Amino acid sequence: QVQLVESGGGLAQPGGSLRLSCAASGNIFSIAVMAWHRQAPGKERELVAKIIRSGMTTYADSVKGRFTISRDVAKSTVYLQMNSLKPEDTAVYYCIFGTGWSDYWGQGTQVTVSS
Repeated sequence: QVQLVESGGGLAQPGGSLRLSCAASGNIFSIAVMAWHRQAPGKERELVAKIIRSGMTTYADSVKGRFTISRDVAKSTVYLQMNSLKPEDTAVYYCIFGTGWSDYWGQGTQVTVSS
C-alpha cells in the first residue's frame, strides 16, 4: 500500500532552479536510504544523490555543487534542490526509499532544461 508521490518537475531555463519532492503515502519502517535517480532517453539510469540514516549525503560528480538532497524524516519526505540547471540535466527523475528489506520507487517526474 505504500506509494511514493513525486512533484516539482517541469521546464526550466539553463541556469534556473527546480525543487523536487517525494513523499510516502504510507508508513515505511526504518528507512535506511533516500535517493534520487534519473534516466534520460538513450542513457542508463544513474544515481544523482542519496542520503543515509546518519544524514551523510552522496552526489554524482555531474551534479556536485549544484544539487542538494535533504529530508524531513517525520514527514517521510525527501527533496532535491536543483540549481544552475544545465540541458544535460534533462531526464525523468525517480525517488527511491530503501529499507534494507525492500525498495520503494516514485512514479517519476520529468525535468526539462531548455532555452
